[in-house]
Amino acid sequence: MTATPADLHPTDNATDSDDATDSDDAIHDARLWRDDGWTAKVVKNEEDDGWAVAMYKDGESEPALVGPWTMGRDKKNPKPLDVGAFHTLVKTAAEVLRRHEQQLRAQLHKRVSVDGPDGDIDITLDIVPDDYDPYAMLSAIDRFGETLASVKVPPTFKLSRHSARAWVENDFERPQ
Repeated sequence: MTATPADLHPTDNATDSDDATDSDDAIHDARLWRDDGWTAKVVKNEEDDGWAVAMYKDGESEPALVGPWTMGRDKKNPKPLDVGAFHTLVKTAAEVLRRHEQQLRAQLHKRVSVDGPDGDIDITLDIVPDDYDPYAMLSAIDRFGETLASVKVPPTFKLSRHSARAWVENDFERPQ
């Protein structure tokens, strides 16, 4: 499936019915459906005789989901969008975004628990992916939720049980 970005963007290649994509009004056309903060656009797949559908979350320039679309009865034109198909596409696209956010969160936020002098201590590493000055915050939180220490470290800092234990044993001195 290869539809070009120009084919997929809901405001490009506009037809008369596409002109309303910039407004908040709902659109329920056979190849363009906009409602509930989402836009579905059915486009011709340039590399074969098939069709594709692209799902955009309002305000986003890139589609959250691009997938094949069913041919209509005439085997030439796409099946028209309808309310059931649109809601299924919204559910699928929202799930794709949710999983992407979970993966990003897992990459940027790490947590380990180690024994401290007064009980378990959670050590967290929160990476801030700034384009100009990326960094991470290393924090120690006691069993009552109180922050014991917090230091700025390089975003490449490797948080492990060993590095967390060493930081606690070194009285929360900034790791090298």
